[in-house]
Amino acid sequence: MDGNLQQRFWEIDFLRGVAIIMMVLYHLLYNLHYFAHYNINVYSGFWMYFARATATTFIFLVGVSISISFSRTKNISSFTKEARLFLKYLGRGLKVFSWGLIITLVTWIFLREGFVIFGILHLIGISIILAYPFLKLRYWNLLIGLFCIFLGAYLKGFVFNFYWLSWLGLRPAQFYSVDYFPLLPWFGLVLIGIFFGNLLYSDHTRRFQLVDLSFFSGIKVFCFLGKHSLLIYLLHQPLIIAVLYLLGMANMNLF
Repeated sequence: MDGNLQQRFWEIDFLRGVAIIMMVLYHLLYNLHYFAHYNINVYSGFWMYFARATATTFIFLVGVSISISFSRTKNISSFTKEARLFLKYLGRGLKVFSWGLIITLVTWIFLREGFVIFGILHLIGISIILAYPFLKLRYWNLLIGLFCIFLGAYLKGFVFNFYWLSWLGLRPAQFYSVDYFPLLPWFGLVLIGIFFGNLLYSDHTRRFQLVDLSFFSGIKVFCFLGKHSLLIYLLHQPLIIAVLYLLGMANMNLF
């Protein structure tokens, strides 16, 4: 089962599906607060940690998935193969990053204040590209990833008088965005995901024992959601807002 190079590991799709459900739930509550003025504290306390746990799961799994994808292409020895493989990750990263740019445009049109400058899709797209030279480092990624996280936490204590490096984690004073995931510290989590991907799924083989639960109906639903996470991410917010508007709970003047 694990020897098939095209095999998907159901547990990764399942975890991604769980994260998708968590994301939709959080954004439902966020939209009720933002557009319908419900008194829900989504910026601190339990729901803030809930949102961070959701994002952490997504971003960590990005690293794991990249390492598994790379492990399918063993014994790359020629420059041509290396270049072709890099172009593959470049294309994937640019595709996701482009969707991030579309979200930037849409939120700038409808929100203006707090529009998305560098959100989770921007981060994932750039991370897919930047991760390529780290894929062969294997266990060093844990140390480098932890360093990125600590550096990002350190930079969070400073403010800067320019915006052009906000994508990196250098925040200007009074900076606000509804979706903000700078490279520092979040790229560090991608690298840690690559480390665990190499540790647990080296050579595209599961290195630990796991009971196969993928045939259960409930598990299949989460795996299905996990396989289509990008599409769900792109569609769920407009659908939630549209439903709130149709129910008379959101005022279009707020856009």
